Amino acid sequence: MSWSPGSGLTAPMFGSPAVLEIFSPRGYIHRMLAVEAALARAEARCGVIPATAATRISAVCAMAGTAAGQGSIALEALAEGAIAGGNLAIPFVKQLTALVAEQDAQAARYVHWGATSQDILDTALVLQLVDALHIAHRQLLQLADDCAVLARRHRDTVMVARTWQQHALPTTFGLKAAGWLDALRRDLTRLADTRRRVRTLQFGGAAGTLASLGRQAPDVVACLADELFLSPPALPWHTHRDRLVEVASTLGMLCGTLGKIARDVSLMMQTEVAEVAEPVAAGRGGSSTMPHKRNPVGCAAVLTVATRVPGLVATMFAAMPQEHERALGGWQAEWDTLPQIVTLTAGALRQMGEVAAGLQVDAARMRANVDITGGLILGEAYMLALGDRLGRLPAHHLVEQASRTAAATGVTLRQALQDRLAEDPALAGLLDAATLDSLSDPGRYTGQAAHFVDAALAEWEAARANVDAVCDQNSYGDCLAHPQE
Repeated sequence: MSWSPGSGLTAPMFGSPAVLEIFSPRGYIHRMLAVEAALARAEARCGVIPATAATRISAVCAMAGTAAGQGSIALEALAEGAIAGGNLAIPFVKQLTALVAEQDAQAARYVHWGATSQDILDTALVLQLVDALHIAHRQLLQLADDCAVLARRHRDTVMVARTWQQHALPTTFGLKAAGWLDALRRDLTRLADTRRRVRTLQFGGAAGTLASLGRQAPDVVACLADELFLSPPALPWHTHRDRLVEVASTLGMLCGTLGKIARDVSLMMQTEVAEVAEPVAAGRGGSSTMPHKRNPVGCAAVLTVATRVPGLVATMFAAMPQEHERALGGWQAEWDTLPQIVTLTAGALRQMGEVAAGLQVDAARMRANVDITGGLILGEAYMLALGDRLGRLPAHHLVEQASRTAAATGVTLRQALQDRLAEDPALAGLLDAATLDSLSDPGRYTGQAAHFVDAALAEWEAARANVDAVCDQNSYGDCLAHPQE
């Protein structure tokens, strides 16, 4: 069925099995059944329909949600029926009503009582999001923890900082990992806020007034939200899609963060750089023709997602201006789009989690790469030391000339600068040998890197405890198997 984000041979590459299952056709139908069962129970609690009818509807929904074949919703017929009906709920309700009627004709009269198609579809989607974002939260938490381990372990591991992909100054790998961590911390906070807001029931009836339930409507809303472990809305939100668009935008930013990490790792994994490597596993990163290859396949998958998701997020934003009380086209544009965003994000989290957990770091190679320019990377340090004595611009010119000499002759910048100072009596004695030795140590010119790493780790520890406590909520649970009493 084309509306499933899990269809296609490449889905396992870019998805997460548990989240793909949530957004599979059966996963969606299971949650639509959960909504219908909860609706019947809520209306029975409020005296809108007979308790016996609610019991029968709930039982049939439970059976249809777990069975295959007889007694279950026929997916192919559902897909075909949606062509004429305009959405999946119309043929779904017909099938469910027929299944209930086979056991109790009187109970069948109360299936879908007072609801509209969008109520069922939107609320089922919310239940999917509740479950999927719970998994994403756990994945993100673990990934951030793994980045914290890298930041702490390599707090003082000196490496090259690169600007415009060229050597700039010394930094530490701990600071690079701390940058990843700090971005993930912000993503986790945004995800926590988004999860809280999206846990909202959709129930408004045909035009968002719930006229079909009369004065009992507020009680039914409250009971239905309670049955599904969702928050009752102040009013139905059929054409106000900001909560769902927030999911898309939050996950879009998260995918951007994951793409940034993947870009860094893949560049550091180039043969000529060789500072890190993805985990080793049988068959991982190989080539069909080159036995020696060790490709960054995890990073490739994450970068694929980071390329695809922004366009999907744009579709969600484009679908926001919806007409009056029920949309024509905008709502329908969301059906495939948001599940793709969620499943792709979960897949990127899975892939990047595997990379970070097993990332191989070559500290010796990092230091060797610092030294390959013969100390040119420390030009700023020499310039500032001389600037105290000569002024910044003359010092800049002097170090620039020494750098060119070093590059042309193959000597170190320290040696070229020492020779330059010795050649000119006016410059003699400006920097003695001990000072030159100190300035030639890249470990002494990492600035506030260690402090920044410590600060990022402290922020993470504080945020982790807070976010974990707030967001470790149960999902709606299996409302079919364990209906509330």
